[in-house]
Amino acid sequence: MLKVEDLKRKTNSELQDMAIQLKRELMNLRFQRVTGQIASTARFREARREIAQIKTLQRQNALSKALS
Repeated sequence: MLKVEDLKRKTNSELQDMAIQLKRELMNLRFQRVTGQIASTARFREARREIAQIKTLQRQNALSKALS
């Protein structure tokens, strides 16, 4: 699980890259689930939450730039 403090230190482009990587990982996890290769499904939840955290920080950054 990612720490919010670590995410806040990253730039928007780094956050975007992380989100893309997590989306790819989520897609691979879905394929593994369908083929029966995955034993634990807890990573689905973690990946979705990490993507949500990244999107939230990106939105907060955009709003703070718009207000300043």
